[in-house]
Amino acid sequence: MSHTIEKKGKILQRVRRIRGQVEAIERALAEERSCGDVLQQIAAIRGAVNGLMTEVIEDHIRFHIVDPSTDSDVDRARGAAELIEVIHSYLK
Repeated sequence: MSHTIEKKGKILQRVRRIRGQVEAIERALAEERSCGDVLQQIAAIRGAVNGLMTEVIEDHIRFHIVDPSTDSDVDRARGAAELIEVIHSYLK
């Protein structure tokens, strides 16, 4: 993912925010907070992970499938196959 270096800080910040949200769920469970509070935190994490996934998928499409500097159809096919595999596993 060398092309993501430009966005490295932004992506890492998203991951750190998700980690903080997961730690908040752990604290909520340890403190026996209400199911509603825990479910709300889980929903927030799901949204954050979906946002991260969307950003990485978009970059993958731009740099490995439709990038005009990619001369090789083999590289584009490989990029498309990787994306399809990830989407299948994500949507299971």
